[in-house]
Amino acid sequence: MKYVIFLGIIFISVLSSAQESINWSNIDTLNTVLKDSSDNEKHVFVDVYTDWCGWCKRMDQTTFKDPEIVELLDKYFVTIKFDAEQKDSIEFGGRYFKFVDNGRRGYNELASALLQGKMSYPTYVFLNEKTQMIQPLPGYRSAKDLKPILIFIGKGIYKNKSYKEFQEEYQDN
Repeated sequence: MKYVIFLGIIFISVLSSAQESINWSNIDTLNTVLKDSSDNEKHVFVDVYTDWCGWCKRMDQTTFKDPEIVELLDKYFVTIKFDAEQKDSIEFGGRYFKFVDNGRRGYNELASALLQGKMSYPTYVFLNEKTQMIQPLPGYRSAKDLKPILIFIGKGIYKNKSYKEFQEEYQDN
């Protein structure tokens, strides 16, 4: 009997940990991922980060492990991780973006385009189903802060209401 209970606990642990991870795609596979997901009409969530960014690492360790955030991202978004300092060229939207050497570090031109020239990390970029810019969102966000934003954009509420109007109606269950 103890053996069955032990196996049950392990099984539940495995299931719950599997649900707590985001299925990130790499920016290099963005075109393929979007082509493969074009039928489901999901928005695109791009996590623009750098390896040296402490707040980026904190997002990975906290917010991006929150089960509600994982669920919302999985339900409404194609999720992309993008190192803004990636040195390899990237083809996106029929254009090639290359690395720009800039001081001790540098940046990929696609990061600059997505962040509208404001190189701040982390920044989350929201694109619509046709990969058109909705909004870049800079800075660390707790799960509590990110959840309503994901609902607002993921459900397409942004098309009919301002975020302020949405916030007045929004109630976190």
